[in-house]
Amino acid sequence: MTMNSGGATTEPRTELGAAAALFRGLADPTRLAITRRLAAGRARVVDLCNELGLAQSTVSSHLACLRECGLIDSRPEGRASWYFLARPELLDLLAAAEGLLAATGDAVALCPNYGTAAAGDMNEGDA
Repeated sequence: MTMNSGGATTEPRTELGAAAALFRGLADPTRLAITRRLAAGRARVVDLCNELGLAQSTVSSHLACLRECGLIDSRPEGRASWYFLARPELLDLLAAAEGLLAATGDAVALCPNYGTAAAGDMNEGDA
């Protein structure tokens, strides 16, 4: 990290790769829903499937992704595995994101590039 003439810190683009990967990983609505649910407490795959209305294969693949990123972990208990947030800092990140969304009102949702309308347009174009 370097300081610019105004005293603000700047980072070369190459140093932002890990942060961009973190936000891309959390940008997926299913992974974000799983992460938010695990912020409330540990859960089994069956719990996540029932609460989020998702197929077991979908939940399992997203749990694997989050686990590989080091964001969640699991512990076996009997025949089931319980998933939980591996990093308590993730709670702070989610809380900060919710605060930022509240502060910006509808601006983020209405963003022509990444807002909810743009996401719907991308899905229609993919079909």
